Amino acid sequence: MRAQFVLSEIGVGLRRNLTMTFAVVVSVALSLALFGGSLLMSDQVNTMKGYWYDKVNVSIFLCNKSDAESDPNCAKGAVTDDQKKQIKADLDKMDVVQAVTYETQDQAYKHYKEQFGDSPLASSLTPDQMQESYRIKLKDPEKYQVIATAFNGRDGVQSVQDQKGILDNLFKLLNGMNWAARAVMALMLVVALMLIVNTVRVSAFSRRRETGIMRLVGASGFYIQAPFIMEAAVAGLIGGTLACGFLLIARYFLIDHGLALADQLTLINFIGWDAVLTKLPLILATSLLMPALAAFFALRKYLKV
Repeated sequence: MRAQFVLSEIGVGLRRNLTMTFAVVVSVALSLALFGGSLLMSDQVNTMKGYWYDKVNVSIFLCNKSDAESDPNCAKGAVTDDQKKQIKADLDKMDVVQAVTYETQDQAYKHYKEQFGDSPLASSLTPDQMQESYRIKLKDPEKYQVIATAFNGRDGVQSVQDQKGILDNLFKLLNGMNWAARAVMALMLVVALMLIVNTVRVSAFSRRRETGIMRLVGASGFYIQAPFIMEAAVAGLIGGTLACGFLLIARYFLIDHGLALADQLTLINFIGWDAVLTKLPLILATSLLMPALAAFFALRKYLKV
């Protein structure tokens, strides 16, 4: 097979179906950009989980005098010194516990003022209305239920709260958005495949005289199919290159510069450039193989060579 002939046929095919080729390039670029974006979103969620789950605490809030008057869990009165010592001793014995920090009412009041000082409620609160608490860091954040089972309902304990539950709601939202992006990506891939198949068929129909002559002179099936397959592969590769460019530009302008989310959202540990760069070869390989395979199977039925 002469490479020059195949290359010239590729150029002819792309020029003859310029509008459909452009549609293929755009659809492949958008679908693969969404594909890469969904992969990066998964990496981002996993990175955030690892970062935040390592920092979450389980809090055991102790009854104060106000709770004793209004909360059924504190019906036996405010927590006593003996109860606090027993809770601390039991926590120290538990294998799942990595560290325990005690927060006094004054410390809780100070932290509240720092975080919610502008709230109208802050001006009416006094330190004795705040709750003492034990802040527990677990070796495994998934073991919250062990603490809850051991201390919920105990005398002097108002409630046991797991910060991980708050984060779980956020991660459920992010995962939902990620699956929505994947659904759109799948739809775009179907559209891209249909465009590729139609483009190949139109190209084959427009050159049916040439392919008929090549059949008569004994050209092999693969020799006839090769230009069409490579046309689709080239169009797909252009789309894949554009998709890679979209991802690089989005990472640069959204996180590092432009919106500079890395500077504005300092609480989020954003994925690095290495995560983006490792996805680019996969996107390029997909952009090359997907159109080529779609064209190959379409031509088997259409050309019957």
